[in-house]
Amino acid sequence: MIASQIRAAELCGMALAGCALLWGAGTSTSAGESAAPEQLVHRFLRTEVSPDAARVASVEGDSPPNGYYPPIRDLVIRRIKDGAAVRIALPCGQVPQCWPDFPSWAQDGKHLTFTLRTPGTHARSLYSVASDGSGLTKLLDFSGTIEDLKFGPDGRLAMLATENAGKEVGATEAGTPIAGDLDQATAEQRIAILVQGALQWASPPDLFVYEYDWRPGGKGFVGTAAPGNGDDNWWGAKLYTFSAADAAAKVLYTPTDIRQQIAMPKVSRNGATVAFIAGIMSDFGSTGGDVYTLSLEGGAATNITPAMRASATGLAWSCDNRLRAELLAGDKHQLVDLGPGIKPTTARVLWSGSESLQNGDFPSMACPFAVIAAERQSFTEAPEIVAGAIGNWRTVTSVNAGLRMPARVQSIWWKSDGFDVQGWLLLPEHSNGKLPMVTMVHGGPAAASEAFFAGPGLSSALLERGYALFRPNPRGSYGQGERFTAANVRDFGHGDLRDILSGIDAAAVAAPIDTNRLGLTGGSYGGFMTMWAVTQTDRFKAAVAAAGISNWLSYYGQNGIDAWMLPYFGASAYEDPGVYAQSSAINFIRNVKTPTFEYVGERDIECPAPQTQEFWHALRALGVPTSIMIYPGEGHGLRDPAHNADAMRRTLEWFDKFLK
Repeated sequence: MIASQIRAAELCGMALAGCALLWGAGTSTSAGESAAPEQLVHRFLRTEVSPDAARVASVEGDSPPNGYYPPIRDLVIRRIKDGAAVRIALPCGQVPQCWPDFPSWAQDGKHLTFTLRTPGTHARSLYSVASDGSGLTKLLDFSGTIEDLKFGPDGRLAMLATENAGKEVGATEAGTPIAGDLDQATAEQRIAILVQGALQWASPPDLFVYEYDWRPGGKGFVGTAAPGNGDDNWWGAKLYTFSAADAAAKVLYTPTDIRQQIAMPKVSRNGATVAFIAGIMSDFGSTGGDVYTLSLEGGAATNITPAMRASATGLAWSCDNRLRAELLAGDKHQLVDLGPGIKPTTARVLWSGSESLQNGDFPSMACPFAVIAAERQSFTEAPEIVAGAIGNWRTVTSVNAGLRMPARVQSIWWKSDGFDVQGWLLLPEHSNGKLPMVTMVHGGPAAASEAFFAGPGLSSALLERGYALFRPNPRGSYGQGERFTAANVRDFGHGDLRDILSGIDAAAVAAPIDTNRLGLTGGSYGGFMTMWAVTQTDRFKAAVAAAGISNWLSYYGQNGIDAWMLPYFGASAYEDPGVYAQSSAINFIRNVKTPTFEYVGERDIECPAPQTQEFWHALRALGVPTSIMIYPGEGHGLRDPAHNADAMRRTLEWFDKFLK
């Protein structure tokens, strides 16, 4: 249950404890490349290369201080050869602001189609624009959400659409008020094709489709789907084929293990094979696992990366019909070749680096040119768009020129219960003597702390105040294969806490850490780990839990995504309450001595506010220093910059009070 649909970037945007890093001075505009004082970090939320490899389109904007999501977002088209940019003049201007998203190029590369949304509404419009920025044309107004635009081999435009949506798609979005008939059927997200200014449905009304891809030759689509509540039922999704002619659905693959979720179906360019990622995953949009392939003529699925010591996070078929994957392998991101995708193979590394290519999937690719485009960043390098052949790309933008991270970054490894465990240690650039250290536990648990550059926020402020930061990837994380990711099943808070504590010892060997001044924070699963850890050890002198879980038994009936718990606990809380009780912080609450501040969003359906309130209530009753903040209108993570700023201020004051 992480707040992630754009992987690590989402975690930072939702203020789930300590994603922001250090920043420099300056400011930027979306289309231009000029800089001025007080620069904010410019984000590229989507990047799509044109099929003719001549241009790259991006949705982008400046992150606010203390946050990730840009409040003003632009659609920009740049020429790859020289970076010349044109910002599309949106019909809404900036007051009221509207947000473009999901840019998709027509096959000839001459037109770009995208969605447009006014914040605060659950409705969309579709627009098309020429590659030079001219000829903006409205194609559709739709009462509901639209996502994931894709042009098919025959030139038709498909998308995922939810008619009369009551909320934004995804469990990390703010939920609707808990009132009225809770048994009422929810709106389903379906595949739709744009036909003469209207949507033609290409999947049935009783299935929620999560991801999809076209099949060549007019054969329709392949997609992952499940009936009923789309927020809750992804963990049991199956792979289907869908007919574009009559929207009929046929099951192609059913996971054989409750601990196997499936994501990112990609159809080969010859239409013979579908590839997908399968493994234990704690949230839709936070993808990691092994790579499977399956003939579209039928038969058994094949794991072509068995025993891989890495996690696949993205897939694509190359221009010559070879399967490519993005991997998280320890502390490296890699782009690899998996051959024709027919049988188990050893990945051939095409590129590897201690940095991120954040695009939510494998980088956008143009065929037949084998050119990719992506947002590239690291702990020390601010994000910019790169384009070109894999590993031989060139930087197309310089919007974040001048941004810097005045900190020392180390990747450290240690042993814990026979596992090799990795984490990141961030130190102030200049420091004297021993440093207090704050450990930041990522959400998930199936996720990872990755190389990510961010602007002014919690991490930068802590570093500037002389704190060291430790970001571990304990068992349950991505990056070391399925055995490692599944190693916390039916063991939440036990083995992973041992990993974190031994990692703190390793950090103290690698740097001058004052182990008498240790803090702890995290959001979502990291919030649970924070609440749990202070019931198990007195090593931490201050803690901050964001969107945590204090009582797995009551949580089971409160949250809106209880299906995620079955792969991890093996049974419901009503069938096996003991396994839930053994990891519930509330059952060990009398052990807590650590001052703890907690905060959460009022409409969080992944980690509901009563979980935070219960933990705070218990600490207050027991006389342990505590404080709570419930942010109105927020879901799983904070979107409002004012709320982000308030949470950061309270967190800094808490750590300064008890660690300094």
